[in-house]
Amino acid sequence: MFRWLTFSVVIVILDQITKFYSIKFLVLHEPKYIYDGLNFTLMYNTGAAFSFLSDAGGWQRWFFIGVSCFVSIIIVIWMYNTLTKSRYLLLALSFILGGALGNLWDRLTLGYVVDFIEVYYQDMYWPAFNIADSSITIGAVLLILDTFLIDRTKNKL
Repeated sequence: MFRWLTFSVVIVILDQITKFYSIKFLVLHEPKYIYDGLNFTLMYNTGAAFSFLSDAGGWQRWFFIGVSCFVSIIIVIWMYNTLTKSRYLLLALSFILGGALGNLWDRLTLGYVVDFIEVYYQDMYWPAFNIADSSITIGAVLLILDTFLIDRTKNKL
């Protein structure tokens, strides 16, 4: 269990380091061109994915903190109960936990989530995101793959 939680902590640390540098070196809402299709643009998200509930008036901060805490506890319990079943499932849950804790830290300390990665194609922009969001997405994809494609008889630790 320790190695999986350590992996989640590493994700949180990487997420917080990249957010620290984005706040230090980027100007709010001013894109810094990296290459075609990628900018670094500092944004503060008070909502959830795709800025859902970002203009709700402030109560959403505590709601998302509560949801993040609840989900994190459920994931740790799930990980503990999965220790002898699937390393892919544990990896997926570690990614999700690390991402959830990274964004939770932002909400607790700043009141919003720091986003800075902006992907686009021509004039179509994907909502800005961060390392924690990427980690949650990777974890979700691994969770889906584990659910539908992994042969449990060959996936024992």
